[in-house]
Amino acid sequence: MGKTSTIVAGIDVAKPKLDVAIHDCKLRWQVTNDPAGFRELVGLLRSRKVISVGLEATGGYERGVVEALRKAGFNVVVMQPRQVRAFAEFILCRAKSDRIDAGLIAACVAHHRIERDAPDPRIAAFADQLTFIEQIEEDIVRIKVRLEHTRDPKLCGIMLADIERLKTRRAKMIAKLVFALRIHEDLARRLDLVGSIDGIGPRTALAFIIRMPELGRMSREQAAALAGLAPFVHDSGERKGERHIAGGRDRLRKSVYAAALPAAFRWNTQLIALYKRLTSAGKPHKLALVACARKLVIFANTVLARGTPWTKSTAAA
Repeated sequence: MGKTSTIVAGIDVAKPKLDVAIHDCKLRWQVTNDPAGFRELVGLLRSRKVISVGLEATGGYERGVVEALRKAGFNVVVMQPRQVRAFAEFILCRAKSDRIDAGLIAACVAHHRIERDAPDPRIAAFADQLTFIEQIEEDIVRIKVRLEHTRDPKLCGIMLADIERLKTRRAKMIAKLVFALRIHEDLARRLDLVGSIDGIGPRTALAFIIRMPELGRMSREQAAALAGLAPFVHDSGERKGERHIAGGRDRLRKSVYAAALPAAFRWNTQLIALYKRLTSAGKPHKLALVACARKLVIFANTVLARGTPWTKSTAAA
């Protein structure tokens, strides 16, 4: 496995601290996960002539250091924990500690020569708002589940009122987010293009634009895989295993899957035909819906790549 000439650092992120390692260097450092620690980290990395920095996504604790490092001009690669663990298994590293993990991350980025463009800084702020909307939706679902198992009329009334309150808040938050996004002409154009697809409303269009800003610059297969809606084979020798979807961006996948049901039953004639064809051939309901969700991702990728609104000829392409 080749090595890169670029000097690479790895960071294991925890809420209070950052463990730092530089590839092919035995020394290890630790700084606090706060602005003062970020300044110390930038000075350390510059003194060692580091170009690229890798770290794991840790549920938000990495955001501050990622922003600080990108502002300082470093190429920052945010990796999924499963990528780092897979690399550790490949090199037969079973030991685990924060310092070891920092070294593993550095080695993984260095050996695989991973470089990624910095994301659009506008998207991060919009993503926080969309996450809040998604959490409201999750709260509504939880209350509905409790409501099904509650017989006390007073408690049912309280829960129904909570549901209506959350629905109102959700609608207002979606409207505010659409308004904020439309201030930016390029994002407004992308939102309109995705929203032109039959069966995609403002909520799903927001998910596409914010959760997958790469749409329109990749193949249909890459788009489906990134959304976690591409079927992967499980074959070995003469055995033909079932195809399953896996990985991808969980929140986006949930949004698209939720949109696929009404689109395949009412709003999108191409998806209605696809659903009927698959179920008539004996495919399960869930598999047919996944196929419809995958088609929605492909439609969105196509209209953004072409820069023209969705039509029936777009669906056939």
